[in-house]
Amino acid sequence: MKNQSQLQASAALIAAPTALFRLTALHLLLAAAGLVTPASPLISAASGAVPAAVLSTPGAPPLMLAKSYHPGISPPDYWVSEKYDGVRGYWDGEKLLTRGGERIAAPAWFTAGWPKVPMDGELWAGRGQFARAVSTVRQQKPDDAAWRGMRYMVFDLPAQSGRFSDRVPALGGVVSRIDQPWVQAVAQSKVPNHPALQALLTRTVKSGGEGLMLHRGASLYKSGRNDDLLKLKTHEDTEARVVGHIPGKGKYAGLVGALLVEMPGQDGKAAQRFKLGTGLSDEQRRNPPPVGSTVTYRFRGLNDSGIPRFASFMRTQEEAAL
Repeated sequence: MKNQSQLQASAALIAAPTALFRLTALHLLLAAAGLVTPASPLISAASGAVPAAVLSTPGAPPLMLAKSYHPGISPPDYWVSEKYDGVRGYWDGEKLLTRGGERIAAPAWFTAGWPKVPMDGELWAGRGQFARAVSTVRQQKPDDAAWRGMRYMVFDLPAQSGRFSDRVPALGGVVSRIDQPWVQAVAQSKVPNHPALQALLTRTVKSGGEGLMLHRGASLYKSGRNDDLLKLKTHEDTEARVVGHIPGKGKYAGLVGALLVEMPGQDGKAAQRFKLGTGLSDEQRRNPPPVGSTVTYRFRGLNDSGIPRFASFMRTQEEAAL
């Protein structure tokens, strides 16, 4: 169909957050209707594709991202480590950045003496302390006392050539030379098979860990999401949109008792709404995520009606972007 590729590209751009993208999308929709000329510097007229550079966040570091673990994976091909539930921190050789490219205002002592080579890791406040890590990292004026409780768990060297199996000892050497107790190389180990992997996952979660990360030994460091880096957890997690606040009762009187959230419809099924109260802190009950915002929750399968079982609030979309 004439102008079909332009319509597809404009639909992709409408989802992008900047005014420039929205104006370009509007231009293409008008072009499809024959009201303006179809020229647009952001869209490839030949293919109708949106260039990757257009959709990337300016200033964001080229991070290697994880996919979820799935059947068909050979555990012996991977190095396995604990999944640290903190804030992704990318050291570019001069400063710490979030995964979105925002500078992290860490105290000068925290990064003093760090090498001029990039490091990829997690700013971590301990097991079960994700909210504390986020609060600490968000401060524009660093809270020295809070940062004393933070650790930088380094798991890769983005600029180091060679396979991950070769980068592991190189990383250990870099961290050893930094010689600071709050900078630690993430421990990596090998497991022989799936039962051993599941046993390690069970032990990690029982000890308060979130899950495991699997890093293919033969992989190079490259940006994007693929099977070279996998996450394995005992639960699933996904996102939902907040559509209401349900008043609390009893000890939560005067606060929000639960969020009313809507999960998008899939496979021809209508969107469904359910209450999400477990996992909310007292502060989040006082100042809940606003209606219209997106939150991430964890769950363990679906019941017969399609509602998530044992759903528990994890974080807001803003926190997930850190």
